[in-house]
Amino acid sequence: MAGEDTEAGGGALRLLALLADDASVAQVAAADATGPARDLALRVAAAREVHQRREAGLTALLDTARALVTESDPGQVLDAIVRRARALLGTDLTYLTLYDDTAGDTYMRATDGSVSAAFQSVRLELGAGLGGLVASTRKPYWTADYWNDDRFRHTGAIDSAVSEEGIIAICGTPLLVENDFVGVLFAANRTPRPFTREEVGLLGNLATLAAVAIVQTRALVDAESALAALSEAHETVRSYADGVEKAAAAHDRFASLVLEGGGVDDLTHSLADLLSGWAALVDEDGGVRSDTPGAMVPDGFRDLGAGRLVEDDGIYGLAVATAEERLATLYVGGAGSLTDADRRTVERAGVVTALVLLFERQAADARQSARNRVVSELVAARGPAEDREQLARSAGTDPDVPSCLLVLRADPGTTVRALALSATAAVGEGALVGVHDADVVALVPGADADRAARDLAARLGRRGPVTVAGVGPLTGVESVPEAYDEAVRTVAALVALGRHGEGAAATHLGFAGLIVGSDPDVGAYVARELGPLLDYDARRGTDLVGTLAAYFGAGRSPRHAATALHVHVNTVAQRLDRVSALLGADWQEPERSLELQLALRLRALLRTDG
Repeated sequence: MAGEDTEAGGGALRLLALLADDASVAQVAAADATGPARDLALRVAAAREVHQRREAGLTALLDTARALVTESDPGQVLDAIVRRARALLGTDLTYLTLYDDTAGDTYMRATDGSVSAAFQSVRLELGAGLGGLVASTRKPYWTADYWNDDRFRHTGAIDSAVSEEGIIAICGTPLLVENDFVGVLFAANRTPRPFTREEVGLLGNLATLAAVAIVQTRALVDAESALAALSEAHETVRSYADGVEKAAAAHDRFASLVLEGGGVDDLTHSLADLLSGWAALVDEDGGVRSDTPGAMVPDGFRDLGAGRLVEDDGIYGLAVATAEERLATLYVGGAGSLTDADRRTVERAGVVTALVLLFERQAADARQSARNRVVSELVAARGPAEDREQLARSAGTDPDVPSCLLVLRADPGTTVRALALSATAAVGEGALVGVHDADVVALVPGADADRAARDLAARLGRRGPVTVAGVGPLTGVESVPEAYDEAVRTVAALVALGRHGEGAAATHLGFAGLIVGSDPDVGAYVARELGPLLDYDARRGTDLVGTLAAYFGAGRSPRHAATALHVHVNTVAQRLDRVSALLGADWQEPERSLELQLALRLRALLRTDG
């Protein structure tokens, strides 16, 4: 009996020694001991292993929490979660799905240990598959045999992905932050494996940490994005404020130029200086009103809206306009890409330029209106001649100086006002241009009306055809009304003859000039056409004029003309050669010969009348 007690005591001591050395349950079970002491030792060893596992799990959770806190990138946080889960549970693979509130399902976001591309891209409908069951109920579920578990709905897409990955056992637990569902964390094995409640709880604790980390990381990313957006907005506001200040300073500079009497040329040069480039102002007819060195005005530009700056191949264009019409186009270039502040500066320059152009137009209209009154008084012969002479002198025209009266007609597309302003700029000082009865009338110093008409038509015709008729020279104001009437008929004749855009005097229209003249000078016409022959006959005592008349009267036959003149045909031929030498080789051309025959006929009539 004593031996048994001694042996029992020795077994108990061996069990205590094993427990003191942290022996496992298996080591205690293998010890040479029996009885109640062995049972108690097994219970102590088992409890200690449970506590050790719990302590290891808590330590692992703490380490995981520390690791997650150090991560700021959402993708790295998710990868860290699945790696930790796989290490803690010792499974073949772990993976994590996130909830898509737009699609209403979960999608694969991170995996560790997965080898299937199809599995890594699978989406789980709520209620479909084990993951769908966890997502729909927001409770943990696990299975040791996925393929024979009927608690969840199997689908072809999910089962195919699970089969390709070779998964048998799965444990899934929801990621929850308060009432917000974030996703599902899974641990899976490719062989049958029953998950203990301790493992499910450990995965759940890890899922809780993961959910908080995901939400916090998202909040951090959102905060950083909001901060970046705020910083960008602040920079935009600051840049905008700087631009407004710069544009306002430019506007003040433009306004100062105008107040100091500056014009569009000053504005154009000031704008070029501000942009460190070039600038040009082009009027609506395509003429360059003002430009700076280096300006490259484009031949054409796409449509410009009023007040809107448009860029084309490095050149910027702005329509300078009022609400009703475009006044000009402002071009800038040579400054690279314009900033918003630069754009506002150009737009301010366009506004100020429009105002200056309007002021200039109003001043020009006022001056033109005064000239119109003077011209109307002279043409209509209103009041005493002395008063009209004084009126002409007040307008800068000396009635005692020989001058030519011109009447201008343009195509319907050109207004009378625009034509009058263009003519005023073209004729220069000492001339007077005004409007009377919708006709543009000009009194230009000079004695050659034909030359004056042709020159003015050529200068104004660069922007569109202008027909000009001239009468003169005339001196004093008394001859103005009659000259005006003749010029009106002459310009109408030019238009009727299809000579748009030309200039001519009535005396240079040939026989047509006699028709339109108010006081046709037949003698002057005859002298102009037959003068060389008449002078020759007077000096030499010959009769070239008679020979020419006989030649035309005989139907241009020298033989018949010789019979009518009672001379030899060779004599007629010699006389006609002399006619060619005096009149020029073209005297037998149809147009010239017609004028000669008319002159011969009028000379005969004049001689008869005499």
